[in-house]
Amino acid sequence: MTEFKAHLRAEVIPGEGTYLFSERDVKMIDCPQLELMAPLMDGRRGINEIIRDAGRELAPEQIGYVLAQLANAALVDFRRTARTLENPARTGLAFWELAGLDGAQTAARLADGSVRILTVGAVDGSAVRAALQATGVSVHATSAVTGSSCGIPGADLSVVVCDDYLASELAAVDASHRAAGRPWLLAKPHGADIWLGPVFQPGEGPCWNCLAHRLRGHREVENHVQRTLGRSGPLLIPQASIPPSQGVGLHMVALEAAKWMAGHRYHGQQSVLTLDNFTMTARHHAVQRRPQCAFCGDPSLSTERIGRPLPLRSRSKAYANGSGDRSASPENVLARYRTQVSPLTGVVSRLDPDPAAPPGLQVYRAGHNMALGTPGLRSLRHGFRGMSAGKGVTSVEAEVGALCEALERFSGVFTGEELRVRDSLRNLGEPAIHPNRCQLFDERQYADRDRWNAAHGDFQQVNEEFDVTADVDWTPVWSLTEQRQRLLPTSMLYYNTPESSGGFCSADSNGCAAGSSLEDAIVQGFLELVERDSTALWWYNRTRHPGLSLSAFEEPWIAERRSLYAGRNRELWALDLTADFGIPAVAALSRRTDKEDEDIVIGLGAHFDMRVALRRALTELDQMLPFVMNARPDGGGYECSGNDILDWCRTATVANQPYLLPDPLAPMSTPDDYPYTAHPDLLDDVMGIQRLVEAKGMELLVLDQTRPDIGLPVVKVIVPGLRHFWARFAPGRLFDVPVLLGRRTTPLGYENLNPVPLFL
Repeated sequence: MTEFKAHLRAEVIPGEGTYLFSERDVKMIDCPQLELMAPLMDGRRGINEIIRDAGRELAPEQIGYVLAQLANAALVDFRRTARTLENPARTGLAFWELAGLDGAQTAARLADGSVRILTVGAVDGSAVRAALQATGVSVHATSAVTGSSCGIPGADLSVVVCDDYLASELAAVDASHRAAGRPWLLAKPHGADIWLGPVFQPGEGPCWNCLAHRLRGHREVENHVQRTLGRSGPLLIPQASIPPSQGVGLHMVALEAAKWMAGHRYHGQQSVLTLDNFTMTARHHAVQRRPQCAFCGDPSLSTERIGRPLPLRSRSKAYANGSGDRSASPENVLARYRTQVSPLTGVVSRLDPDPAAPPGLQVYRAGHNMALGTPGLRSLRHGFRGMSAGKGVTSVEAEVGALCEALERFSGVFTGEELRVRDSLRNLGEPAIHPNRCQLFDERQYADRDRWNAAHGDFQQVNEEFDVTADVDWTPVWSLTEQRQRLLPTSMLYYNTPESSGGFCSADSNGCAAGSSLEDAIVQGFLELVERDSTALWWYNRTRHPGLSLSAFEEPWIAERRSLYAGRNRELWALDLTADFGIPAVAALSRRTDKEDEDIVIGLGAHFDMRVALRRALTELDQMLPFVMNARPDGGGYECSGNDILDWCRTATVANQPYLLPDPLAPMSTPDDYPYTAHPDLLDDVMGIQRLVEAKGMELLVLDQTRPDIGLPVVKVIVPGLRHFWARFAPGRLFDVPVLLGRRTTPLGYENLNPVPLFL
């Protein structure tokens, strides 16, 4: 018998064509012969009957040709028996045909296949079983997983129903299915939010441990509570559901299992699908394989990267506008790494415009800022203020900046995968670098650390003085200067390193950078070192510097910002902080002019091109502005915490901090003072940086922090001796360079350094 596919309805308009309607689309076929044939293709006639009934108007070869064309387009079925209009299976055939499958073959495949149901936690397997059986699939006996092992009887697919995707029993389920090479579908069908998928396929894609690693990263508060109370595993939360919501979840599980058994494959099967039962909003959260996963990957990938020489190569610049010389455009980077954004399966929980930023300023916030230390309750206490941030002249620059900063911070978190050597500085000898060559605390700071630490925030804490005889963990960094591995304490290189690895050092973001290539990241990391070193020389010595003539840059967006700031009762200016490296460095500043507290904020930037340095400083100023936007004359309304920054906002003025203003005796700096010709290759920039560093008698060190599961190039660049802009007062550049540059006639005394630590 010959008929159109079960999901199609044919309607003919004589002289115009034959229309084929389905739930998803409509096709129009301009074929006069089909107009005559379509009414005869009703499932009650075979080809011979169609030839017979249409024979007066169509030749048999015409009918055969049209049917062949329809068959090639998968629009017709040929059956041995006539169908009846009352056939209840026809809607099922239509469903599978609409999925691109052969309806009859799919029905047979479902009848021959088998599914096994496993339950984990307080879930009802019988309800899932009933929903699955309604699809026509053979279902094995339901069993509960209660121990550390899970047998796998012969079944084409296991459906694992749980009350929490981090239930410890799922590790055994995953291990057993990987050993047997069997696929399994994970689901949480009950609750306010239904979770469905992925289908784990051993040997292809991620395993459950890859997913669990991501899920744990988004349960900071829960992890904090469980650890503090001495408990392990996920926190049991009361289930919220009613019979209709339960029914939705159960039938979603049955549908997904049936589609898999039918052979229907689509990208969403590699995702966790969540359905909000209140808003009926659904979202796919991609689950990505972690190449370094200890269960389905190679855990040595991270250590191998750290243990080898830095693989630098020629890298042409593809994007050289105001955002700096890069090997890819912001749009390209955003498209490549936006898959990492998800509150469930991504490493960045969210990526949104900062709601507190004034209209016209491009500021984004993303995920957490891992550089702030162990998150704990930070995300609850600080909201957007405790997140990574991005800024730019355009929205896409700000968005990709926030995303890359969040990925950079994530890549710098200690995971245990890092290459480490445990020993003492004394035993390791010359390859090991004393950490205070980088931290640069003065002996007097160590002596006064208890009083200082009690009075200042986390960023300004003075560590315990390093014990050269203590066994601590060390990690190799690559010396571009000496072309060999050097060693620094792991706790100085990675955030949240356990105390057992040594509590003498703490990691910070200085010199950390992400880039569109490894070479790009190294350049950006070094420029940040220069920016902060130049800032420290100015800030702690309180020297006067030339202002930048903003009008000389002839950039329309700068004029727009000055107008926007003025509309907010704020004055805007910039200082030229360029120091002995000759790399332009800028501080952009703004103060309130309509109240006694001036709420002075600062943005910093450095680049080989003064125009880019100013762009970075001004857009970072935009990023800082939301912290003080709602400040009130009574001293409240600040979106920031910590005594250092609040004291600054409430007390600092340009009258009592005159070094914040341009030097009235110095001519204003302009772009012509810093001529710049861009190199076409980022490797040229890296080599130029190396020459600059070595000319100062310093060493250029790089740690490649790129994570195999992220792929975004991330580095930490270290130049021992360059200054952080936090309060680090050891002898050296902080005292010597201002004299070398003629900013002071004699070095400033330790006791006369700026008592206000920079709070950025």
